[in-house]
Amino acid sequence: MITKPDITTIPDYFVYYTGLVQQNNLVEALAKNYGTNLELFASIPVEKENFAYAPGKWTVKQVLSHLIDTERVFSYRALRFSRRDSTDLPGYDENLFADNSNTENMMLERLMEEYRCVRKSTLSLFEAMNDEMLDFRGTANQMECSARSLGFMIAGHEIHHCNVLKQRYL
Repeated sequence: MITKPDITTIPDYFVYYTGLVQQNNLVEALAKNYGTNLELFASIPVEKENFAYAPGKWTVKQVLSHLIDTERVFSYRALRFSRRDSTDLPGYDENLFADNSNTENMMLERLMEEYRCVRKSTLSLFEAMNDEMLDFRGTANQMECSARSLGFMIAGHEIHHCNVLKQRYL
């Protein structure tokens, strides 16, 4: 079981997101989010797929693409740290990624399939880690963190954005 990191060991930026995760088991949290969020995205009417609730905000499809991109970036960081790689890793510009995601030319179902693949890969990655791998610390985006904290960040970040979708888009 991959338990939550001690709040004193995670970057301040992670505290809010990690706090959104109700489960104390990362694999359970990621699996629950997976099912719940596939249902959420499947419920979105076609006419809302390219909807943004305000000028300059992402569309529904860009939000899903952002979740996929962020999970990939954070999983990659977790992979590096779990393999004892302490190389400082750069941040990434989520708005640049969203602006260049080509979601306006994609069907929502295609993005959902990509999400399915990424989540299965993330689950496989974390399920193979032991505590030593999970707790090795590295630096990403100028913040020291562990693979364990990155996993819970993925789960909490997804909860945050899906809550915003429910509140402002649907």
